[in-house]
Amino acid sequence: MSTKRIHRKIKRTPDQKRRLREIREKFQRERPGLEDLLSSGDAAEVVSQGEYLDLREMLATLKKRRQKEGLSLTDVARRSGMDRAAISRLENGVFVNPTVDTLYRYAQAVGADIGFSVRK
Repeated sequence: MSTKRIHRKIKRTPDQKRRLREIREKFQRERPGLEDLLSSGDAAEVVSQGEYLDLREMLATLKKRRQKEGLSLTDVARRSGMDRAAISRLENGVFVNPTVDTLYRYAQAVGADIGFSVRK
């Protein structure tokens, strides 16, 4: 089963477009490293690719559980006390660093439990 991505055109003002273009050009020109981004304030937090992939795997499993249980995003929102749009963003990888509370609430709402382990 493959999923089709839907791309929507983002409406931006000419000023917003100009600003984004300037940012892209700056980063292409300077090619800052992670330390540079953190010290300049252009990056506030870092999530490693491994952490991100672990999170995506967990959320994919929870989404499958939601679907298996026949629960809609609205059902999960009601059960968890979270915003429906926030749940959608969580499932689609827009939130790259959700809180533990958010993950527990989402899991509980779909009838699942999550756990953490320590790895070396």
